[in-house]
Amino acid sequence: MSDGATVMQAIARTEVEDFLFAEAELLDEWRLPEWLELFTDDAIYYVPATDLAVDASPDNNLFYVADDRFRLSERVKRLMKRTAHAEFPHSRTRHLVSNVRIRKQIGDELEVSSAFITYRTKDGVTDTYFGSNRYRLVPGNGTFRIKEKRCLLDSEGLRAQGRVSIIL
Repeated sequence: MSDGATVMQAIARTEVEDFLFAEAELLDEWRLPEWLELFTDDAIYYVPATDLAVDASPDNNLFYVADDRFRLSERVKRLMKRTAHAEFPHSRTRHLVSNVRIRKQIGDELEVSSAFITYRTKDGVTDTYFGSNRYRLVPGNGTFRIKEKRCLLDSEGLRAQGRVSIIL
């Protein structure tokens, strides 16, 4: 049996689920600086437009969000300030994670997928975002770190007044 197969057997889906549930909790509690620490220094965070293929690239397609680690840290700083009018006071959110699957392992990276529903309420309006997340996770600090997170929205588009000012 190869080392990769041994490592894959050693990682239980429940460990990955616990990590993703903890990520959701950090987002719902607006603990964004702690959430940011889940990402590697070379991480990327993508939210492609709803009409794109799963593997589309932000190099030649429109993405709602296409952040590297630096831009993601700037987004977190901005969202935590009182001057972030779209999110002050903060929206109330609930991130639900399900259907967690370990898809494959490449070296020390795990490819993981999950389904999500995120409810966001602000100013008397509740928006629902739903879709799937694709992660590339690497081991770190006795748990995982996120090297890539790609949020694939399943809706046909954002409603006219909708916005993605929260972290999906």
